[in-house]
Amino acid sequence: MKINKTLSMIAALTLMAGSLAACGGNNNGNNTASPEASGSEPAATESPSASASAPASGEAGSDELAPEEGASLVVWETKEMIPRMEAIGKEFTAQYGIPVKVEEVSEADQINKLINDGPAGIGPDIVIYPHDNLGKAVAAGLILPNDFFEEETKAENSEASIAAFTFDGVLYGYPRSVETYAMFYNKDLVQTPAKSYDEILEFAKTFNDTQNGKYTFLFEQNFYYQYSFLATPGGYVYGNGGVDKNDIGLNNEAAITGAKMYQKLKEIIPMKTADATFDVKKGLFLSGKLAYDVNGPWAIAEYKKSGVNFGIAPLPSIDGKPNVSFSGVKGFSVSAFSQYPNASKLFVRFATSKDQQLKDFQELGTLPSNKEAAADPTVTADPLLVGILEQFANSTPMPAIPEMGNVWTPAQSAMADIWDNNKDPKEALDNAVKQIQDANSATQ
Repeated sequence: MKINKTLSMIAALTLMAGSLAACGGNNNGNNTASPEASGSEPAATESPSASASAPASGEAGSDELAPEEGASLVVWETKEMIPRMEAIGKEFTAQYGIPVKVEEVSEADQINKLINDGPAGIGPDIVIYPHDNLGKAVAAGLILPNDFFEEETKAENSEASIAAFTFDGVLYGYPRSVETYAMFYNKDLVQTPAKSYDEILEFAKTFNDTQNGKYTFLFEQNFYYQYSFLATPGGYVYGNGGVDKNDIGLNNEAAITGAKMYQKLKEIIPMKTADATFDVKKGLFLSGKLAYDVNGPWAIAEYKKSGVNFGIAPLPSIDGKPNVSFSGVKGFSVSAFSQYPNASKLFVRFATSKDQQLKDFQELGTLPSNKEAAADPTVTADPLLVGILEQFANSTPMPAIPEMGNVWTPAQSAMADIWDNNKDPKEALDNAVKQIQDANSATQ
């Protein structure tokens, strides 16, 4: 498949994410139920003013939205992205004269943290998070709509990314990147990447040497990654495209089949779920002791710099069925508690422009949501994207309804029971679904 054609797969998520336009979500790996809204949403003052600075050449912006006098901004950002965000902040300050402070908060935790920090007056002006947090954020009144730059944002970004940050017909986010995970492989250890888990198990017979820290295949043991085992044979979280909370498919017959394959992999990965971390597998992969590493575009830049000879392929199939991974969209929103909503909107517009998304890709390997950036030769010339985007075409968006918050912990606990304690997959998944159903009923 040609790379420039493969890049069009970003648009394919539109079909899978269409149902997101009417719903919201939770976090990637955290599981608190949507709280009651706290605090009132302040009105943004969007009075046109000729005093607003014009954007630099090539940067998006508007000379009609005047930042508040004396504005200074706080942005929450995940650890790996902080240097890049600080660079964006310096550019923005040079352009608009508005100071920007970047504070470390993981993307998965930002909405949960904003619930308390926002009303207390110690929260940020801008949050950056995966789209499955949107429903919780809107239900709790934590974020402002993307109103002033709505038309520009919709025109410039893929339909999928716009749908992902839309709740009940209202656009709340400013998309930054799209992503899923795939199978990184060490080309010095693997001639042709495996196409199925059966091939992985066969290869392990001659490659594995876990006594000496040598592994065939590793993935992070959290439900974001574990989900692919249940989904590939035909399991799902919520029915009707992820919006029917009363239809849970995590314990159907297909999901149980996938859980059995998941459990079987412990034969070649004698490691507790708590020990299968990002840093552990990164260290093994970069030292040549791991043949296959399930990872995402966020790892590409660092792996390139390390000098390891690697490629990226789609995840292994199960019973001949293409692997179905979770996919997501990450983006910005302006906090409803910000004292400087105009300045914040100017910043997120600046930070998500084509030029900034291209810099994100060049420095961090993130896949742009901006359509022109995604089609830029700088992006299309990278052969490593083929595997990511082929997997992306088979992915399914994380459900974005608030009830997704009730899924993460029970589902991950069930998978840990299956792996760590050799629990019967059906029993473990039945128990998880019961917990999810009870939590959904309690929040109605």
